[in-house]
Amino acid sequence: VQLVESGGGLVQAGGSLRLSCAASGNIISINSMGWYRQAPGKQRELVADITNDGTTSYSDSVKGRFSISRENAKNTVYLQMNSLKPEDTGVYYCNADQITYRNELGDPAWTFGAWGQGTQVTVSS
Repeated sequence: VQLVESGGGLVQAGGSLRLSCAASGNIISINSMGWYRQAPGKQRELVADITNDGTTSYSDSVKGRFSISRENAKNTVYLQMNSLKPEDTGVYYCNADQITYRNELGDPAWTFGAWGQGTQVTVSS
């Protein structure tokens, strides 16, 4: 099972970006998925998360500007980022708290706390 992010880049303050994270493998279901970010010299922090029934939560710093969504049929989570600020700069990581999948024998198996490789978001002032 792998998580692969895409959609990062360089944008001016006030601009928008949309991040995507696709989970691959013989996946049966995924519980909550979330986006974290890590700025240089700072700890990784939760930006937003979404449960498998669509309940969302956001950090105070991004409320009203970012929107998280998911397509369960595609095992994909998105992060729409609007009104970007320089302080949004960082590496954005996708996380899935519990993934149920079929192993090589076809039996259900689980992985916990899966992370993507990260995608860089840079917001210039």
